[in-house]
Order: sequence, then C-alpha cells, then structure tokens
Amino acid sequence: MKTIKFIIELIGPEDWEAVPAIYLERIATGHTTIETEAPPWERRSNSHRPDCRLVARDGEQVVGWVDLSPVSSRPVYSGVAEVSVYVAAHFRRQGTGRLLLDPLVSASESAGVWTLQASIDLHSACGFRTVGTRERIGGLKDYWRDTVLMERRSEAPGV
Repeated sequence: MKTIKFIIELIGPEDWEAVPAIYLERIATGHTTIETEAPPWERRSNSHRPDCRLVARDGEQVVGWVDLSPVSSRPVYSGVAEVSVYVAAHFRRQGTGRLLLDPLVSASESAGVWTLQASIDLHSACGFRTVGTRERIGGLKDYWRDTVLMERRSEAPGV
C-alpha cells in the first residue's frame, strides 16, 4: 500500500461536482445506501451539519468525503448524528476512509456530538460497535435491504 498524503478540509459548494460523483459510485453498488440519486447541494447542505463535513484531496482531486446528519430535530438528541463516509473507487482500501473518519470524530466532539451512528468495517476499526440490525428497512432493485446500526460513544469529558 502506498502512502498517500491528503489535505482534509471542510466541504464547500465548489466540491459538489466531485462529491456526488463519488456518492453515485457507491449508489451503483447497491451496498452503501439505498438512495438512487445524489441530492442537490442545497438539500444535502441543509440536512447535514456544516461543522462536521469534510473532504479529502489528493492535490486538487477530491478523493473522499464524510459528513454527519442529525438523527432527530429534538433538542434531547442534539448530540447524536449519523456518519456518512464515501471514498472514490480508486482510493478505497488505502486508508482514505480512516484518514477522513479520525478528524470527523474530533470535529464532532468539538461540536458537542456524543454519539455517532454508522455502519460496519471501517467504523469497527475506529471504535464503533454494532447495536442492532434494522431488517427490511428499504427496497432496492427488487430486494429488501437490511441496515446495521453502529455507534461510537465519546469518552471525552463533558461531551
């Protein structure tokens, strides 16, 4: 595995051409999401935390991104969010997701988020645990899909 150095920074509107292209790669697999299209920038931006939305760049090329969406609009759940991690096909299995996830965890704790929900391998390696399976949660291509619910509880005092 070659060592790749990325620049990690906040996602901006100028990244929205590259971000949905990576998202659409994962949609095509039918495994990461049961969505069938990438939303417009405004909708994604309005439904996800602006302080916890990062992109990885290899030079000028966007190679992956992460963000958090609140699980509820109720104040009592203000510190609970769902993680999305998407990496371009040719940068997967090279540590790209982990390079994005570690600063996302730090950003989430700085923003007062105490629980992150997520899904499987990468997240397990970053301290997330499985808390359950939601069976037949959505249909895709004539098949019902289950989702695995994972979470990470912050150990930072006061978060």
